Amino acid sequence: MAERAEWRVVSKPAGWHCVARAGAASEEGGESAPTVEEWLRTAYPEQAAIPEAGIAHRLDLGTSGCLVVARNLAAYERLRASVGSAQGTKKTYLALVAPGMMETGSFRLYFVSRHKGSRKVTVRREGDAPECGRCRWQVIKKLADGAHDLVEVELVGRGRRHQIRAGLAYLGHPLVGDALYGGSADAQYPTLHAWRVELDGETVECPPPAQYGA
Repeated sequence: MAERAEWRVVSKPAGWHCVARAGAASEEGGESAPTVEEWLRTAYPEQAAIPEAGIAHRLDLGTSGCLVVARNLAAYERLRASVGSAQGTKKTYLALVAPGMMETGSFRLYFVSRHKGSRKVTVRREGDAPECGRCRWQVIKKLADGAHDLVEVELVGRGRRHQIRAGLAYLGHPLVGDALYGGSADAQYPTLHAWRVELDGETVECPPPAQYGA
């Protein structure tokens, strides 16, 4: 998608894990799911010298879109600290959700680690600072079928695990396809797309799949 001296942004497909890790198959299905890490090591052999082939952050198995990859060790360390920080790399997503959301809004919620044996994150109105997750959103399109809203969601600061998925479900608008958080079964995976990243003064966008209607 985009390539600079210190980084590249690749387009992750839905249904791919970011990195190979123990337990990945049990988290969101698919023992045979490919990984971006393996692909990078094949497509760019020099990436093998960098931890996790340079992948600077994570996207869920079902999430498609922009994934930042460092091209050297110094950039890897810098970008891992930068992605999602208040003054660092900004990330904006597109989500298909149950209809009826306010046109614009924001949330500040607290996301508690998974219970033993469960993938689901618990959301609370109050909590400790390290558990806090913030987002801003705006509805950019109401799909013609009337069953879904297309929402642009900006992470504010560093994201928490399942922050957008669990946060929007907590507000009564789960992602289409997100059975874990009460979403409809109209898609194979939760319909979340990493649409845009802003880093080092540049903006990179990854066009969403056709199902988003954008």
